[in-house]
Amino acid sequence: MGLGFLTVTGGLANGTVPIKGAKVVIKDAHGRVLYSLVTNTAGKTGRVKLPAPEKEYALDPNYTRAPYSTYRVEVEAKGFVKENINGVQIFDGTDALEEVDLHPLVKGENPEHVVNIAPHHLVVNEPHQQVGPSERMAGRVMQKVLIPDFITVHLGRYNVSARNVRVPFSLYVKNVASSEIYPTWPEASLEANIRAIINFALNRVYTEWYRIRDYPFDITNSTANDMAFVEGRDIFTSIAVIVDRVMGEYLRRPAHNEPFFTEFCDGRIANCPGMKQWGTVTLAERGYTPLQILRYYYPNDLSIFTAPIVSITASFPGVSLSQGKQGPDVSLMQQYLNRIRQDFPLIPNIAYANGIYGTDTVNAVRAFQGIFNLPQTGIIDRATWNSISWYYVAVTDLAELTSEGDRVVTSTTPPNTVINLGSMGGLVAMLQFMLNYIARFYVDLPAVSQDGNFGSGTRNAVIAFQNRFGLNPDGVVGPGTWARLYEVYLAVKGTVPQEPSQPGTGAGDPVIRDIQTTLNQRYGFNLDVDGIFGRATKTAMVMGLQTELNRQFGRNLVVDGVFGPLTRAATVNVRPGARGNMTYLIQAALYTRGFTSVIPDGVFGPGTESVVRTFQRGQGLTADGIVGPMTQERLFR
Repeated sequence: MGLGFLTVTGGLANGTVPIKGAKVVIKDAHGRVLYSLVTNTAGKTGRVKLPAPEKEYALDPNYTRAPYSTYRVEVEAKGFVKENINGVQIFDGTDALEEVDLHPLVKGENPEHVVNIAPHHLVVNEPHQQVGPSERMAGRVMQKVLIPDFITVHLGRYNVSARNVRVPFSLYVKNVASSEIYPTWPEASLEANIRAIINFALNRVYTEWYRIRDYPFDITNSTANDMAFVEGRDIFTSIAVIVDRVMGEYLRRPAHNEPFFTEFCDGRIANCPGMKQWGTVTLAERGYTPLQILRYYYPNDLSIFTAPIVSITASFPGVSLSQGKQGPDVSLMQQYLNRIRQDFPLIPNIAYANGIYGTDTVNAVRAFQGIFNLPQTGIIDRATWNSISWYYVAVTDLAELTSEGDRVVTSTTPPNTVINLGSMGGLVAMLQFMLNYIARFYVDLPAVSQDGNFGSGTRNAVIAFQNRFGLNPDGVVGPGTWARLYEVYLAVKGTVPQEPSQPGTGAGDPVIRDIQTTLNQRYGFNLDVDGIFGRATKTAMVMGLQTELNRQFGRNLVVDGVFGPLTRAATVNVRPGARGNMTYLIQAALYTRGFTSVIPDGVFGPGTESVVRTFQRGQGLTADGIVGPMTQERLFR
C-alpha cells in the first residue's frame, strides 16, 4: 500500500477570496472520519497523508481497476452552503488539491450541496470519439489565436440539455488532464498530453465549433465529442505545475495560423488517427521529449508558439526574475504581489516596490508560491508569472466590482419596474451589473455586457439566474426577480472583504510626501504628508483627475475618488508634449505604481513617454505612449 497527499482549500469566486476558519472533514469510503481540519488565512488546510494503491498499477496499461483510492471531503463555514465532495482521488506519491468554491447561503437555498466525482476516464472504458476537422460545418474562425482567460463548458452532450459552467481556462486544462491521464506518469508524457489538451480546446475556441451552431458554450465535457471535464474534482500538483508553466503556448504548423487539432485516444480500448495516451508513457520511458512525443503522433513540423492570454494583464518577459534583478518587470510583479496580499495576508508586504528584486520580494514570492501550490523557489518563472498575473486580475476585478456596486446599486429596496427584451437605460445597466457580480460566485451563470441594452445575452443571463434560484424562467425582470436579485446580490457582496487601509508603496518616501503636499495645495485636501501611499492619497489623486476633467474639459463628474465607468467615459487623451495638472497626476500615478524613474513635474517628456509605454506593455495594452481611457483606468483604479 502506498501513500498520497491531499490539501483542501475553501474560497469564493474561483478561489480569489480565501475563507479562513472553514471546517474541513476528510472521511474514507466507509464514512469513517480520518481528519478534522480548519483552513488558515489563505483558505488552506495542512497537507495530510492518505493510503493509496502502489504507483506501479497506474503505469500498467493492462491493469483495469482503479489505481487510486477515493475519499469524501466535507467543507463547512458559517454563512455558506456546506459542500460534500464524494470520490476525491488519491494516487501513490502524488499531491492532490481539492479546491472547494463555497457559495454564500441565500435564503431559500438548500444548505448542503453534494458533488459526486466520476471515476477517472482511463478506468471507465469509454472510448474517445472526438469529432475532427473533416466533419466541420462551414463557418467562421477567429481572426487570430487568443488564449481565453475563461472557457464555458457544457456538462453533457452538445445536443442534450445540461448546465453550462464558466471556469478559468488554466483550471479547465488542469481538470481535464487530471481526468484524462494519471498523475504518476513520466513528466514528458504528462506535458505532451497537457499540450494536446490545450490545443484541442483552443481549436474549439478558434473555430467557434459550437458558437457557430448557436450553442452558448465553447466545449462540452462529453468524450463522445470533446474531453473529460469533471466538475468539482481534485487537481494533481504534478499536472498543475506543468499547466502553469506552458500556459500561453500552443501548437501549430508552419504557414498555418490555427491551433493544430490534436485528436487523441487512450490507445488501449480505442484507436484513433492521433495521439495514444498510453503510448506516450512508453515513449517517455524511452527518453522522448514532450515535443518529440507529439511529433511522433502528429506532423513532424509541429512547433510551439505563443499567444496572448485575454484579460491576463501581462505576458512573461522570456526570462525568469530572481534576486538581484532590476527593472519594470520586477516592479510590476511587486505591485501585483502587494495587491494580492490584501486578500491573502500570509504574503509579506514588499515595502519598496522599486523594481529591485531584494529579500522582501523573494519572501513574498515564496509565500505566494506556497499558497498557490507552486514550487517555493522564490523565483518568478513562467508558471509563477502567469499565476501572479491571473490572481491580480481576479482580485482587482472583485475590488472594482465592489466599489462600482456601491455606486450602481444605491438602495437595498428593489425597484418595481418591469424590464425585458428591448428595454434600455439605467435600470438595465444596474441589472447587468448585478448579474455580472453574482456570476463571479456562481460558475453556471453567464456574464453579460454592461451596456444598458436588454438584448438576447441579458435575457439568457436572466433566465439562467431564474433557473438557478427557483423562479419562473421567462426572461422578464419583474418584482419577484428583482427581489431575488437583490437578495442574492447583497448576500454575495457581504462575503467580499473590504479593501484594508494599508500603506502601499513608498512608506516614508519623499516623492510621495511631495505628491501629498501638491494635492493639498492644488485641490484643498487635508492629507497627512507622511510619504505613505495609502487609500486616502489614492482617492485624492482620482479626485484631482475628476476635478481637472470638470475644470479643463467641461465634464460634469461627481468628484468622489472612484474611477468608474462615468469617469472612464469622460477621460481625454494625454499625449507626449503635454504640460500641466493632468500630466502631473499621470506622473504621480506612475510613480506610486513603482515606476520611480518618473519624478512628477507636469511635463510629458521623452522619459515619461518611455515609462508610459513600458506600463502599457505590462498591462497588455497598445504601447503607443498616449495615456487614453484604458491606460488611465489601469493607472488610477
